[in-house]
Amino acid sequence: MSLKGFMFPRSGTGRASLLPPVPWHYSGQMLTLEYRTDPDAVAALIPPGLAPADEDPGAVALIWAEWQSCSDTFEELLDPVRAQYREMFVVIRCKYRGRHYSRCAYIWVDTDYAMVRGHHQGYPKKLGSIYLTRPVTVGRAGPRLEPGGRFGASLAANDRRLLHATFEIEAESDHAGFVNALPMVHNRWMPAIEGDGSDSLDELVTMSAYEGEIGRCFRGSFELWIGDSPVEELTRLQPRELIAGYWREVAMSWRSGTTLERRNLPEVGGADA
Repeated sequence: MSLKGFMFPRSGTGRASLLPPVPWHYSGQMLTLEYRTDPDAVAALIPPGLAPADEDPGAVALIWAEWQSCSDTFEELLDPVRAQYREMFVVIRCKYRGRHYSRCAYIWVDTDYAMVRGHHQGYPKKLGSIYLTRPVTVGRAGPRLEPGGRFGASLAANDRRLLHATFEIEAESDHAGFVNALPMVHNRWMPAIEGDGSDSLDELVTMSAYEGEIGRCFRGSFELWIGDSPVEELTRLQPRELIAGYWREVAMSWRSGTTLERRNLPEVGGADA
């Protein structure tokens, strides 16, 4: 009997798989904070084969997102523990064969299925604790989506606060910045089981969503604090100049990406069963 399941664990029924089959649908809100840092610090995050962006090579976007996601069956929406999660990611821009891309350099997420889904797509996801103020339409326990609305956002991982930001809406906007506005280019890596420093998977991939939809979008000012950790490197990306912050509603669907390069890996010899 063949095993079923989009991702591990695969089984006779496929029910235990961490991920349902594609396509996947996402709806949520995002807070994007753009600033400029040392271009050399950004260049240090770009692997061989890619190059820094031609313009604004030190531009960075810190993005907090709160998502509800589901598969084409939509059954996850009736079991929201499988649908709701938050993530925080760091985006830079780079160039490959003359074309510019956005690239996720670091990312934290708060559920296992979202982490593994990201690994499939090439996002270097780690587990973290992510919080983002929610807007409200009634009462006083939250900001309104209007000038003066104030939001907070934080990231922690391994018992350490890594980021804290505040954002204040100043006006409506027709865009949500430029750093994360391009198709993504990522690497999919898996070290070989021999532990000799080689990889059994080494691909450069690109992807973008389909059926994207943007809701309300606002621009504003922000303040940012970056904390240190023995297992993180965010302090290398300290701001030199703040650009702007953006809050937006966003939805998209994702089905597949494209392999740009696949490294020729050595053939595997015989092994003990």
